[in-house]
Amino acid sequence: MTDLLAPAVDGGPVPFDDDELTAQALAADPDAPIAADAVSLWDVLEPTGTPLLPQWYMPAATGGLRHLDGWPRKIVFVLLVAFVAIDAGGLCFTYGII
Repeated sequence: MTDLLAPAVDGGPVPFDDDELTAQALAADPDAPIAADAVSLWDVLEPTGTPLLPQWYMPAATGGLRHLDGWPRKIVFVLLVAFVAIDAGGLCFTYGII
């Protein structure tokens, strides 16, 4: 894996090899605290290719659901009751009175 580069002392990039990356991964402390000036990997890497999922499919999370008051809440309640009644009627017509 020679496409990962590390900064060298003289300023030029030096490629890491798999053995060195493996040694660094095994020597790292998994419980070490994250430095305050740590940079996210996603901020460093440039996007390559097409994303796996489009942004509209899984948008960023928002603050919460909108609370319905007044007549919109009554319409939602009437629709729910109507769907339950239609389902119950369909069961009764299909299997007889339950």
